[in-house]
Amino acid sequence: MAKAAQKLVGLGTRLGTSLATQGPKVAGEALQWSRPRLSKFWYYARVELTPPMPADVPAISKGFSKIVDSAKTGKFMNLTVKEAWVNTLVCAEVAFWFFIGEQIGRRSFVGYNIKSDYEPHGYI
Repeated sequence: MAKAAQKLVGLGTRLGTSLATQGPKVAGEALQWSRPRLSKFWYYARVELTPPMPADVPAISKGFSKIVDSAKTGKFMNLTVKEAWVNTLVCAEVAFWFFIGEQIGRRSFVGYNIKSDYEPHGYI
């Protein structure tokens, strides 16, 4: 038992000195590696993850009217396979994120936890 404790103490000592000597170097390299990637992420996050501005409403309504017009005229039947596949994947992604948001909101996979005033009787 004492040998195991001594080995554990020796391991902790080696780990502590290794971390103290190499820790700042590794942290600096990690920061240097992640800096361009984080700047690219923040650029796209600012552009893509912002809510729509009032100036964007006409473009959004134009997009919806184009969808309705293509449904009325049958223009959607003239899409290429690639365009149809991309549209299908976008619709599936929107639906999946909707359902994930619902599950997060209700904190359950199954359904809503509704409190009831019903008291079951002790007899059947």
